[in-house]
Amino acid sequence: MTPLPTVICLMGPTASGKTALAIELAQQLPCEIISVDSAMVYRGMDIGTAKPTPAERAKAPHRLLDILDPAEPYSAGQFCNDALREIAEITAQGRIPLLVGGTMLYFRALQQGLSNLPSADKIVRERLALQAAASGWPEMHQYLEQFDPEAARRISPNDSQRIARALEVLELTGRPYSEVCAETKPGSPAYHFINIGLIPEDRSWLHARIEQRFKAMLQAGFIEEVAELRRQEGLHADLPSMRAVGYRQVWAYLAGELPRLEMEKNGIIATNGLAKRQLTWLRSWPDLSVISCEDKSPVMKFVELWKSRSDQLLNVTLS
Repeated sequence: MTPLPTVICLMGPTASGKTALAIELAQQLPCEIISVDSAMVYRGMDIGTAKPTPAERAKAPHRLLDILDPAEPYSAGQFCNDALREIAEITAQGRIPLLVGGTMLYFRALQQGLSNLPSADKIVRERLALQAAASGWPEMHQYLEQFDPEAARRISPNDSQRIARALEVLELTGRPYSEVCAETKPGSPAYHFINIGLIPEDRSWLHARIEQRFKAMLQAGFIEEVAELRRQEGLHADLPSMRAVGYRQVWAYLAGELPRLEMEKNGIIATNGLAKRQLTWLRSWPDLSVISCEDKSPVMKFVELWKSRSDQLLNVTLS
């Protein structure tokens, strides 16, 4: 039987060093990088997403970066279509797709399948937004709790986007959002996925990295980047792109809703929260091999794991 083509998935929390490792791997192994990041798909969102720089991308091109304007929606289903197209092209060239990122929902959708969620309904969303404007999202969250306590437990009372989606699905299907999400369409059976997680042994190491990186982003012009985005027609604070970690806090600062120091503090806290959620996903990920973020030789460790997990062997000399 012909073995399935191998796809390597390098996952990890934000600020764990995935991009640097991926670029080094792509220079030494027959891999091509596909980004798995729900914010890096957007043009103009560079600093706050820690998007690979032009110099880094010259060393190792990344697919699925800068493919949309920030006002455009992007779903897990769209990602699967785009990723499968890129994977097929790379494998046809006799090379290995290396999927790199921290949007765990995209990884799960690609490997395990998509939830049978209905498409967004503009009329329902507009009505929910009007109700929320009158009563507030915490009250909408209480309403969700009556019909779907499981979803309410997982969604913050202030997360307007997810509350609205849960209520929308409830109305369109007549069933709890958490129940519909649990039902999935099949994932892609055409590939052999090797899952490798870049995970810190010491959580405080990651917290320090996150704080250092967020402050460096601000020094590199993150506020100016968001200010430029705010000038674009059609962009507003409730769009998924502008609700990304960091962007939401800087937008609030520019709108006069937060002082400078509180914006910085909240941005770091929100990024740590994202990392915690990503690590929660990874703890339950099936068949995951782990590389420590603190590992001094991550490339060698990666190759060891790859060879132990794949039917194909790499005949390469590492520099």
